[in-house]
Amino acid sequence: MANYRYRAQDAEGKVVTGLQNATDEQELHLRLRAKELMLLDCKEITGKKFYKAFKNKTLAEYARQIGTLLRSGVTLVKALQMLSEDEAATPYEKEVYTAITNNVMQGVPLSEAMENLGGVFPPLMINMFRSAENTGNMDATALKVADQYSKEDRLNSKVKSATIYPKILSVIIVLVVAIIFGYVLPQFDDLFQSMPVLPLPTRIMLFISDFVKNYWYAIIIFVAVVWTAWYFIKKIPAVVYVLDRAKVHLPKFGRLFKVVYTARFARTLSSLYSSGIPIINCLTIAKKTIGNAYIEAQFDQVIADTQAGEPLSVALSKVDGFIAKMISSVRVGEEAGSLESMLNSIADDMEFESERAIQQMVAMIEPVMIIVMAVIVGFIMISVIVPIYQSYSTIGAGSM
Repeated sequence: MANYRYRAQDAEGKVVTGLQNATDEQELHLRLRAKELMLLDCKEITGKKFYKAFKNKTLAEYARQIGTLLRSGVTLVKALQMLSEDEAATPYEKEVYTAITNNVMQGVPLSEAMENLGGVFPPLMINMFRSAENTGNMDATALKVADQYSKEDRLNSKVKSATIYPKILSVIIVLVVAIIFGYVLPQFDDLFQSMPVLPLPTRIMLFISDFVKNYWYAIIIFVAVVWTAWYFIKKIPAVVYVLDRAKVHLPKFGRLFKVVYTARFARTLSSLYSSGIPIINCLTIAKKTIGNAYIEAQFDQVIADTQAGEPLSVALSKVDGFIAKMISSVRVGEEAGSLESMLNSIADDMEFESERAIQQMVAMIEPVMIIVMAVIVGFIMISVIVPIYQSYSTIGAGSM
């Protein structure tokens, strides 16, 4: 059976596009006619289609709509068809939704249809839907998935919004320094050259100013080369591991990073475990959502210890990078036989703390950057004012 990309016209004369499986063009025409569409043209898709991953916001909206429709009594196939025809969806989203709908209509489970699209849907979402297919609570699971990715999107949005001011301040610092050294300070060249002796700060400043003025293009090339090299170097697994390990051991910031990583893990583990997925599979999937290679590398031992019969709290306590509060909560849940509810509770608590941690990180970064800017400006002012003051002092002494 081949895949066709088609253009068709509906009963109102509107042109629609999409994907459809069919043995030939004749069957494609019949399939579209069953949807009240008239085929205009089509093209067989050869080779494997590569899709880009959906953002958290799109994942949340897709899962929420599926859960809401199923809870309203709509069948899964009908719900998927409605989503693939949603006018609010982008052409790319419609293409993905159509591919899923076509697979499900042919008897493929929804989780498998999502998995067949490569990296569009994350393993967490696929496995939660797979578990729901076995337990029969697809609507509740879909709404839980929506809640998971809504919270993830909200946390990411807060991180981005919180770092806007430090980024803007960084750009301002660079621009101010470039203007001062490249344009303002050269205006004092004649004055400084007339002085027999210049203080050390002034000589340093003039050297930097001359270098920026005469070799600005070399500076731009150097920065571009360093940035490009760093872009590729930080993708090397060994480098990522070292950097991620350093993050959780930084003074002040280390604990804040731990809170954020713990919140991600706790929420994912809570969602998976409450969906009925075995704890080993939960750990295998949840470790990939932490966002820290150093912590993730320790989970091979956690999984091995858990498989050997060790309590989850004991296995997690060996991980360097998690907040002890989560470990204590898991231990209480195990002892009380209410691990699921305790995981939900600690996930909510950790998410609240992670939001505060992000605000604290930004609150600590801002004054540091302001101090850096003040030091640079202060150094420049001293470098300019001191020789001028000495010159006036010399003139005053000579006139007496």
